[in-house]
Amino acid sequence: MRDLAEGVEGPRTVIGREDERYPETFQCLAAPPERLWVVGDPAALQEGLAVVGARKATPYGKGCARRFAGRAAERGIVIISGGARGCDAEAHRAAIEAGAPTVVFLGGGCDSIYPAENRPLFQEVVRRGGALVSEHDWTVPPLPYMFRARNRLIAGLAKATLIVEAGLPSGTFSTADEALEANKDVLVVPGSIDSSQSRGANRLIYQGAVPIVDDETFDDQLFSLFGLLKQEDMRAKEADALTLFDQQLMDALTASPLTAEEVHAHAAGAAEGVWKAAQTNAWMARMMATGSVVRYPGGRYGAAVKGQPLVS
Repeated sequence: MRDLAEGVEGPRTVIGREDERYPETFQCLAAPPERLWVVGDPAALQEGLAVVGARKATPYGKGCARRFAGRAAERGIVIISGGARGCDAEAHRAAIEAGAPTVVFLGGGCDSIYPAENRPLFQEVVRRGGALVSEHDWTVPPLPYMFRARNRLIAGLAKATLIVEAGLPSGTFSTADEALEANKDVLVVPGSIDSSQSRGANRLIYQGAVPIVDDETFDDQLFSLFGLLKQEDMRAKEADALTLFDQQLMDALTASPLTAEEVHAHAAGAAEGVWKAAQTNAWMARMMATGSVVRYPGGRYGAAVKGQPLVS
């Protein structure tokens, strides 16, 4: 396949199914991947909202992808997509601008970037605390059948999938199929009945998907899925509920940036009873999603300063 670029810079991790960082949501898949190759922060691999759409997107499709992905990301929800041209790329950009982590699932290995033009975007995803993920080894080139298989991972990690534009047939439509097979909700932004790029999306609504006809209906779905009120920010909601344990760790991170191992050591000391690394990872993911903790250059973590981006 042409139009490939080399991989991006960032921390590299291989996560097996026995690893505590392996997403539990993949258990709903008929064929969970045995391993995940990750560039970036594995803590970004948490249940969020998938936003996918046409590669040859219309201005309407791109605008809807940015609008709704940004609206969810502003509330601290992780945005998940496939990094393709068009709607996928716009969803990732909206998440970055809103300061929320975003996860890109690639068709091939993480060192075989496709499309090449999105390499700068993928580098920014990693720099801002998100992750590039593949079920293939680093250098495996993408082949057409891999993208359909990749779509099940997008749908599997997400609590729901939002389709903003899809023709018939299309890879976007297949992501909706994967979501339904995994018993996940499918939301759809309707389009013109005269647009070939919206035939798949409109057909999904006819078959029973939830139509997103304006901001209010989308906010209602965020409340139903994530427990967020219409103007409520998940990060503010979490910040208001800091426990004594949370505060002890935040005090340590405010005093000095710490490595992941040092954070775990503090957590184990502050916790009552046995405290596992998976619990530290979950705590870090939660606090990064709320904007309370940021990752600094060199891999250390510290308390966020007001006005500072989520990841330096």
